[in-house]
Amino acid sequence: MSDIETFRAETRTWLEANCPPSMRGNPAVDDDDNSIWGGRRATFKNPEQKLWLDRMAAKGWTAPTWPREYGGGALSNAESRVLQQELGRIKARPALMSFGIWMLGPVLLEYANEDQKKEFLPKIVRGEVRWCQGYSEPGAGSDLAGLRTQAVDKGDHYLVNGQKIWTSYADKADWIFCLVRTDNSKKHEGISFLLFDMASPGVEPRPIKLISGQSPFCETFFTDVKVPKKQLVGKLNGGWDIAKRLLQYERQNISSGGFGGGGGGAYDIEHAALDYLGKEEGRLADADLRSRITTHKMEARAFALTVRRAEEESKQGKGPSAATSIIKYAAAKINQERTELMVETLGTQALGWEGEAYKPGEIAAMRGMLRAKGNSIEGGTSEVNLNVISKRVLGLMDHQ
Repeated sequence: MSDIETFRAETRTWLEANCPPSMRGNPAVDDDDNSIWGGRRATFKNPEQKLWLDRMAAKGWTAPTWPREYGGGALSNAESRVLQQELGRIKARPALMSFGIWMLGPVLLEYANEDQKKEFLPKIVRGEVRWCQGYSEPGAGSDLAGLRTQAVDKGDHYLVNGQKIWTSYADKADWIFCLVRTDNSKKHEGISFLLFDMASPGVEPRPIKLISGQSPFCETFFTDVKVPKKQLVGKLNGGWDIAKRLLQYERQNISSGGFGGGGGGAYDIEHAALDYLGKEEGRLADADLRSRITTHKMEARAFALTVRRAEEESKQGKGPSAATSIIKYAAAKINQERTELMVETLGTQALGWEGEAYKPGEIAAMRGMLRAKGNSIEGGTSEVNLNVISKRVLGLMDHQ
């Protein structure tokens, strides 16, 4: 038996023994109550959620390829693939949802000093600290480099004043990774990357209620927030390079399924269509919808294979490339199409907002479709991503 086959056998045995029954299979509704985010204020729907997190974190498998000295699993790329396959085999639900793992951790491994790595990375792996992202501002969204939140040098600390917008889960996060302006005489070269505690005096997150009825985003205000200088990552005024790198990891995560807008997590479109619209000779009676669902499933399958290929290519190099913009653009389109098809499939049962007349998955369908409208904005607008593709991927020049 080869080393990788031995690892697979050992992993399968361990997962069968350690993944609790309630952490297998899809939840009835795809929402935050069924997800494990960790953090100082973490709440768990049942004890098995905490047990699953603790067991996976102890193995370092919440961040399987990170170095062991920072809490990771130190798995090779091949071993990490096997782990994901075995998790998928038993339909294990994620042990930890974390911006720290998806976005911050990878750039800390690349840009942080040793003290910062030892301080922050193990806590991310164990789910002890929940992070949020302080990037966009009311006047600096697509033109992120136009941000105006100021960090003024006060000797042993920075004094931060300003505002961020669309800060996902800022009201639930423990810490923030934040872009601030430390030099007003330059645009891109005047930005720095700071980490600070959301419990610091002067930090105020305010949830923004979306049309879906949910409030995953916040506007966040900073008033004379003191940030120790040791929490500057990378060089002073060198934050733009870190910001760009982190955005690549964010788009890679979104492309791999990190979008909001579940569209009725309890239902698969094909099975829902058969249940709600009826069969004809063993197939969906509505020929037009049948054709569109088939096309969508083909596109989704091709997309999944493309994401997998891109992930393999990134592991062979130094991380994700500008090609993540291609995948992110396609992911937004496919997810929006999926949620719209789900609403059409469920018909009037997808129009319910609340009440006993509607199943949880039916209520989630419309909310998911409305939430998915934001997919073409978050993580970089589709228009900006198309510009990135034309310039950095295709090498096209601007035409005046």
